[in-house]
Amino acid sequence: MDRSELMEAALYVYPEGLALIDLENHIVFWNRAAEVITGHSSAHLLGRPIPGELEPMTQCHDYEMQSVPLNGPRLGRGSLIHLQHPKGHDIPAIMRRVVLRDGLGKRIGAAAVFHPAEHMSALPHGETSEGYEVQESQIEMRDRLEAEFEAFEREGVPLGVLWITVDQGPELRKTHGAKACEAMLESVERVLANASRPGEELGRWGDDEFLMLSHQLTGEALAKHAQVLAGLARTAVFRWWGDRVSLTVSVGAAEADKGEDLPQLLARARTAMETSVHQGGNHITLAPGR
Repeated sequence: MDRSELMEAALYVYPEGLALIDLENHIVFWNRAAEVITGHSSAHLLGRPIPGELEPMTQCHDYEMQSVPLNGPRLGRGSLIHLQHPKGHDIPAIMRRVVLRDGLGKRIGAAAVFHPAEHMSALPHGETSEGYEVQESQIEMRDRLEAEFEAFEREGVPLGVLWITVDQGPELRKTHGAKACEAMLESVERVLANASRPGEELGRWGDDEFLMLSHQLTGEALAKHAQVLAGLARTAVFRWWGDRVSLTVSVGAAEADKGEDLPQLLARARTAMETSVHQGGNHITLAPGR
């Protein structure tokens, strides 16, 4: 077996879906995992244009292969796309496309690597019934969470998590509909983003929920910061068809502890948020340390 055969055999059994695509968007390689994930066999794909059921593969952002310093920013985990099984059902997947070039630097195609979205890191998060945008935000926040948590473990950089839920979200969705609720959440997000401090990250973490990553030095400082954010959220002006909706948030704050993993940190923040909700909302709860 020569080197090319050995390489092809290795790629065929690669555990993630792998497709090699030429400049005309023809599939020239489709591994076993890609067949299992999508239900599309290589026999029906090789040498042919990407079919409509797999067309989102062509719309995914391309990355250039490059060296990244160990302490530098990592490339994103990928984009959420929705493929279609031959039998018609939806297949959420996380995909990255990497540009392929020859020895002279000329672009010759792309490699698409993907896996089912449900196989993502099982971190605690809110419900996501309102569309792909929330799921995409969760994916971006997972990347930031893991990078920040690695910095906490490696360098001792303080890390706090604020799990924020808008108390009026479920009722507003029921009485005014999903569009009204999304407009309200965008208003709250703008207020929270404007109040964030340098280095803090904010993103949707569920239908009515946000996650903020902070670097406060103590749990008490984190809780005070949450109080400020909650106060500002109450000033968010939201009107829908003439109705003015008063807004409040419930917040769970958790400071990362040595010896715990990221899911445990998030679970403490979520439990603290749920405690705030059970106390009637419009409340801040600081999670106890491990």
